[in-house]
Amino acid sequence: ATTCYTPYMSKIMEQYSALSQPWTFTKMHGLGNDFVVLDGVRQSFSLRPEDCRRIADRHFGIGCDQILLVEPATDPDCDFRYRIFNADGSEVNQCGNGARCFAVFVRRSGLSDKNPIRVETRAGQMSLHSRPDGLVEVDMGVPILDPAAIPFRAEAPAKEYALPFRGQALPIAAVSMGNPHLLLAVDQCDSAPVADWGPELEQHPAFPERCNVGFLEIQDPAHLRLRTWERGAGETLACGSNACAAVVAGQLWERLADTVQVTLPGGTLEIRWAGPGTPLYMVGPAEVVFDGTWIPEGEKT
Repeated sequence: ATTCYTPYMSKIMEQYSALSQPWTFTKMHGLGNDFVVLDGVRQSFSLRPEDCRRIADRHFGIGCDQILLVEPATDPDCDFRYRIFNADGSEVNQCGNGARCFAVFVRRSGLSDKNPIRVETRAGQMSLHSRPDGLVEVDMGVPILDPAAIPFRAEAPAKEYALPFRGQALPIAAVSMGNPHLLLAVDQCDSAPVADWGPELEQHPAFPERCNVGFLEIQDPAHLRLRTWERGAGETLACGSNACAAVVAGQLWERLADTVQVTLPGGTLEIRWAGPGTPLYMVGPAEVVFDGTWIPEGEKT
């Protein structure tokens, strides 16, 4: 009987040991959208939703909008696997600000000196290029406009949809950048009802996987301001993929140029898009805040 149970118990002990060991991490941000980045190439652990929630807690944890996990690639055409976890513990497909931090992290950590690097995500492959000026350019891929693929409940693709909301038909755009986005034009970004409307729109039944909600103020064809309510995180200082989706929406509405400066509460991104069927490029900074060690729950002294 003892022999029969030994492999099972050995596996359990290995998992417990991996979970109880201190984890090294790097705190980073892209325009104030902040992340805890974990090296899953040289460390072995299983990241659970409860771990994400503890790490992200700004009072009792490290504090962040999202946790980024660097893992060995499973795709032979890629250098790494890139995984993203929201502060509520849910895993998501895409994060543009996180992608820039990912590029800086792997080079700074000595995991790779390649440039660009290719990473696999749940949304597909991404190319990350570290530029001599210190900025990172991300090929975000081709924006998805087909409602079924976003996913968004609509009968056919459209430049603008009338979304039932609080007794009115709200004019919106729906775009996927690997994650679903709802875009709404407002007259003044500063007074937009982000905290009031954001939680409800995030979970609107028209978006079966929830969505990031962007409130955009178009200033001129080359400039827009944006505030974002992020799925699973609340309002953040910046959301790279939402900035990309906002430019897509503005171009579909024929109000924006091919290259746009997007100003968010945390800073400015440059977004370039040549139109439907072509890849979109995002350029912006990524900053290291500090390095540290995280002791999993139950091991603190």
